[in-house]
Amino acid sequence: MIEIDGKIVSTDILTECFACDLSRCKGICCVEGNAGAPLEPEELDILEREYVAYEPYLKPEGREVIAREGFMVVDDDGDLTTPLIGEAECAFSYEENGVTLCAIERAWKEGRTSFRKPVSCHLYPIRVLKFSNGTLGLNYHRWNVCKPAVERGREAGIPVYKSLREPLVRCFGEEFYHALEQAEKYLKENK
Repeated sequence: MIEIDGKIVSTDILTECFACDLSRCKGICCVEGNAGAPLEPEELDILEREYVAYEPYLKPEGREVIAREGFMVVDDDGDLTTPLIGEAECAFSYEENGVTLCAIERAWKEGRTSFRKPVSCHLYPIRVLKFSNGTLGLNYHRWNVCKPAVERGREAGIPVYKSLREPLVRCFGEEFYHALEQAEKYLKENK
């Protein structure tokens, strides 16, 4: 672990490789799991306000779940998460050519909304933890469904943080991202 800009960062984010490979994983991260994707409190109003933009892309089951449960649920740990279709599939998902994708992100790509998708989804496989003192921790979450992404990342030599440049800048800014680059360089030079 290292500290960058007041955040505790797992060095795995700098040293492990990762590059999403939707052609192989088929977006299974939106289908598998024991809870929905974590949500930030400020995202709840956005999800509700922007519903008309992404609702046309949702599966009928997703619309039903959102109508019944709302735009978020509280999981067993007390965290705010996306509602689920059944026991695992995100209510905000849809399927296209055998790949599960995000309806919110599709609306964003088409210019229907300025909200791309929940930040936890955009940052995945980085998970942000909030410690009791307010400090943030950034960890690399390993999940067997992402094995194709690990393999592709290793083949291309892409560290986790480099494959997530855009969401890292979205969340923490350019300076933080440049500090990650410097930390990676330092770690390589001091092996």
